[in-house]
Amino acid sequence: MIGPAEVHQQKNMRTYYAFQAKIYDRTRWSFLFGRNAILHDLPFDRDASLNILEVGCGTGYNLRRLHRRFPNAQLVGVDLSTDMLERAQKKTRSFSDQVQLVEGAYGEVELPFEPQLILFSYCLTMVNPHWIQLLRRAEKDVTTGGYVAVVDFHRSRYSWFRQHMKKHHVRMEAHILPFLNQHFFPVLSETSKAYFGVWEYFQYVGKKMN
Repeated sequence: MIGPAEVHQQKNMRTYYAFQAKIYDRTRWSFLFGRNAILHDLPFDRDASLNILEVGCGTGYNLRRLHRRFPNAQLVGVDLSTDMLERAQKKTRSFSDQVQLVEGAYGEVELPFEPQLILFSYCLTMVNPHWIQLLRRAEKDVTTGGYVAVVDFHRSRYSWFRQHMKKHHVRMEAHILPFLNQHFFPVLSETSKAYFGVWEYFQYVGKKMN
């Protein structure tokens, strides 16, 4: 059962992306770094028959690249925004028999399979206050020996930038990476600077411990 804070945030996210969906792919290339690179760090063979879940799949940017990277994979993308999923449907039309798009909140929707990989791409820093619940759910849902992959904002030393990002529902307090390192076995865990250090982002791939 989700609480009032989660319901309020889900409403805010749907409202926010009703407009952002129209400009998302034209603008996000300039600051959502590491999205392409992390796919090449995933510890799977190209021809592997995988079940992959992306939480917060947005316009389908990553789903299309996941299909190219792992052409035999079955994909599921979950997102709160109808507007974003409409664009994702167009992007994934050419391989629609291998992808399922689900509108709703992760943890509240039924998955068609047990994923071997769960991807969070620039999603968790926007899920406040319950980002921990999503990662605990991922820890439960991913198969034994499976992986969680995360690419996201990490932190900024500039208060003006943190406040700017907060207006866009993004929390940048280096709060996610330590949790990941404690709950999964890190295969990849690194931070990088963006725009000469205005902020940092991180890439993480972790294996389920149990």
